[in-house]
Amino acid sequence: MLLLARGAAEDLILLVPLLLVYGWLWGNEQRRIVMLEATATGSLGLLANQVIAFFWLHPRPFMVAMGHTFLHHAADSSFPSDHLTLIWGVSCSLMMRKRFRRAGIALAVAGVPVAWARIYLGVHFPFDMAGAALVALMSAWLVFRSERLLIAVCYRPMLAAYHLIAKPLIQGGWVDE
Repeated sequence: MLLLARGAAEDLILLVPLLLVYGWLWGNEQRRIVMLEATATGSLGLLANQVIAFFWLHPRPFMVAMGHTFLHHAADSSFPSDHLTLIWGVSCSLMMRKRFRRAGIALAVAGVPVAWARIYLGVHFPFDMAGAALVALMSAWLVFRSERLLIAVCYRPMLAAYHLIAKPLIQGGWVDE
């Protein structure tokens, strides 16, 4: 059970960068914009978590000698969970776009064992997961509301940088232009 929990707690989060990179490298303009929005949502959520933690240090279960700790973790603020904020932030962002809703739902479902595992392993409280869900939803909504600004400021420069960096891969047909 511990091996399964550790895998969920530490490895399922890797789905997020894999999904975002895949969506960018083999996507059309619409998909890339959605991947940019999802990346911005995850980043905004993680930034919000840092601000919250700066003003309110909420101890982890092992910091208050509660339960068992089966996963080594820094003794920093537990609220809200960064892992779940990132996963559910990206999933909320994807769910706001009809064409990407299934991927968003799948990622949200993948977040459930992450939440369970991080609580089970003793590095989070359930309240931390509720906070992560709220931060994720608010971040997705804010990015969705500022889509035009995000595209105007970020998309074209990122696309130009991508074409410069990935030129050999694009020319070789390995990734989409």
